[in-house]
Amino acid sequence: MLAAHRRFAFVPVLILAISAFISIAIASARTNSGRSETSTDRLGASRPVQADSRGTTSASLARPDVPRMEQVIQSFVSGQHFMGSVLVARGNEIVLDKGYGFANLEWDIPNSSSTKFRLGSITKQFTAASILLLEERGKLNVSDPVKKYMPDAPAAWDKVTIFNLLTHTSGIPSFTSFPDYASLEPFTTTPAQLVKLFRDKPLDFAPGEKWSYSNSGYVLLGYLVEKISGESYERFVQGNIFTPLGMKDSGYDSNSAIIPRRAAGYSPGPDGPVNAGFINMTVPLSAGGLYSTTDDLLRWEQGLFGGKLLSSAALQKMTTPFKEDYACGLMVHTVNGHKVIEHGGGIEGFTTMLAYYPEDKLTVVVLSNFNGPAPPDIASKLAALAHGEKVVLLSERKEVAVNPKLLDGYVGNYELAPKFILTVTREGDKLITQATGQPKVPIFAQSEREFFAKVVDAQITFVPGAEGHATELILHQGGRDVHAKRFEGEVPQPKERKEITLDPKLFDGYVGQYQLAPNFILTITRDGDKLFAQATGQPKAQIFPEGEREFFYKVADAQIIFDTDSAGRATSLTLHQNGATMPAKRVQ
Repeated sequence: MLAAHRRFAFVPVLILAISAFISIAIASARTNSGRSETSTDRLGASRPVQADSRGTTSASLARPDVPRMEQVIQSFVSGQHFMGSVLVARGNEIVLDKGYGFANLEWDIPNSSSTKFRLGSITKQFTAASILLLEERGKLNVSDPVKKYMPDAPAAWDKVTIFNLLTHTSGIPSFTSFPDYASLEPFTTTPAQLVKLFRDKPLDFAPGEKWSYSNSGYVLLGYLVEKISGESYERFVQGNIFTPLGMKDSGYDSNSAIIPRRAAGYSPGPDGPVNAGFINMTVPLSAGGLYSTTDDLLRWEQGLFGGKLLSSAALQKMTTPFKEDYACGLMVHTVNGHKVIEHGGGIEGFTTMLAYYPEDKLTVVVLSNFNGPAPPDIASKLAALAHGEKVVLLSERKEVAVNPKLLDGYVGNYELAPKFILTVTREGDKLITQATGQPKVPIFAQSEREFFAKVVDAQITFVPGAEGHATELILHQGGRDVHAKRFEGEVPQPKERKEITLDPKLFDGYVGQYQLAPNFILTITRDGDKLFAQATGQPKAQIFPEGEREFFYKVADAQIIFDTDSAGRATSLTLHQNGATMPAKRVQ
């Protein structure tokens, strides 16, 4: 359902996947060129919104480079990585408002500014606003323990407050990471049944001690909204947010209701887009169940930051980060000197990004009905252009020759995050990077100190010290700079695994496609007596048996366990990597 990485829809480091498959993961999906000609034509189509008074850029603005914005978006469209709708506005002035590709590929219905998209975790900011509205009305206090409104809550939750839920600091484990989660997605459920999934699980840490993204916390907030207000979550959001702000094209999504102009959702397949896997929309609830349009999300940003919904004190509370740049349903941080308040989303068939820059009231909305990493990348590039910054596309970067002796000063280990080391080695006249538990990724010189990857739009700048020996590197990606100091300690080595021999006929039951996340399909194939795994946009990698159902990678510290029925056919698999457990149900 919903991505659960700490930066959620963002890619904070070079080769971390949002939904944590191997290596370059979501960003490297851009390199996939195995689409059919028909798919290329469809994904490459765009449809501008009908011209009106909003479709022009005010001469009073510092004129954004709209043609360059269009060029940036088209680089993703033509590369078969994006279709959807995009809006850029400064205040009330629309800079760009267009649809790209198709809302329905089977009927060739184009996307437009009125196309409705599932939002995924953009939903969380509406849930947070609902809680703060209830607080303003005296119905609750965010410092209250959850147990005040849920007397039967487990003892482990005694110190869990509503604020902890809002800021992902409750310690309640995210139910979307449970091994059996995939088996729950197809079925109708209720808020009480959802809470029952995780209420008796031990906390991952003491409330307030750490930050860990939890869809459970936001489902629990929706449950509390219903208990405290006496209304369903859907009715509360409709009556207290959408209707007052004039958001007529927004609502809670449904698998059965007829919703005009709702886009169909697609995921990448080996030969082009495929219909996305099914999720019963009662499951995401207040963590990811809403739909909207680009135009309505502009109304939301204008209403929220224009004082039409919350008091200034409540808005301040909502947008003040607590831990890890996370506030209440929103990420708040600085990109290239500009404060940005944003959140992304991912759900079957849809990936989204909504960003607001308060200093110049810049809104960027990117909604896609094609799973993949494009929306946050597009959004950050459009914001940079709106701020007059230079944007260089991956296809525009040029490799230059440098003295190979310089490279020796860059070789070493660099700490991107605790227990996450980027190792730089030299192979001939090239530098190779490899992060903890990940495959190797070559980087290419564009100057003596600056390098870029070709499989992902990310760059590295080495900071040399004495005699050219680098003391740190800076990773540039998605408008963010991550500093990594040279690490002189011992780099943890993966557990040594032993390959065994199996009857290759067993492999036939494992062959198929499995959905790791909205962003990823993992395709398992057999070639003779070997089994291979290939994630969307990534090279094929052999996996090796260490048990009848247990397999491991040699190119990355990752393992796969297949879950089989009585006939030996896998119904799902579980990927284990870097301490994360990711279930994936069979979709084909």
